[in-house]
Amino acid sequence: MQAIIMAAGKGSRLGDLTGGKPKSFVEIQGKKLIEYNLKLLEKYHIDEIIIVTGYQSEAFEALSADRKNVRLVFNPFYEMVNVLGSFYMGMEMLHDDFIYLHADTLCEPIIFEKLVRLDADIVLPVDYKICDDEAMKIRSENGKIVQITKQMPSDEGEGEFIGMAAFRKEVLPALKEAAKQLMKEKAFSVYFESAIQRLIEEEDFCIKTVPTEGAFWAEIDFIEDYNKAKAQMPKSLTEIFI
Repeated sequence: MQAIIMAAGKGSRLGDLTGGKPKSFVEIQGKKLIEYNLKLLEKYHIDEIIIVTGYQSEAFEALSADRKNVRLVFNPFYEMVNVLGSFYMGMEMLHDDFIYLHADTLCEPIIFEKLVRLDADIVLPVDYKICDDEAMKIRSENGKIVQITKQMPSDEGEGEFIGMAAFRKEVLPALKEAAKQLMKEKAFSVYFESAIQRLIEEEDFCIKTVPTEGAFWAEIDFIEDYNKAKAQMPKSLTEIFI
């Protein structure tokens, strides 16, 4: 199994907290955000990790210098494209079942276990709750996902997709084609989930949501996100370094 980590962002919304370093180098309890994800991937024996970098790519070169299973891809257009653009830059390295994640998103191992189990073509962890406008919301009909987008009205969203997903390798040709077509359409501002939406509409894959069921996860975009994650960081996540 492979993994691809989106790590190109600067993290300007975190202000001085980044100290001029990449967003995912912000620390909680002495560990960088990206280090938590690298440790989780190591814990679950992921064979190869692809990190798509952008801002201060040299920092990731130093971080991964002694990690033989990590490969870096530089996205020179990171300031001009959204996350789908970074995925597009790294997708040709994918050839196996893989986990997709953001370097600045954390989750408890129990959520990660559901991803690694990969008991569908696509597995999407969802926090079923009342969503705000910023959430990447999902909507289903008759038990099947029909929409995944931030643009959905909050009262229509059943829950928030946490930004980590698992894919079987059989999905790769269609996923790569969807990303390619969106780039051809100059949809440079869209999220990776727009490619998933194309698969929902055009393909017949088994797409399964798995509930987070109250387990900790955090997407750290703003200082309040950081403070909340720092206060709520569970033992199960910090203990992976022991």
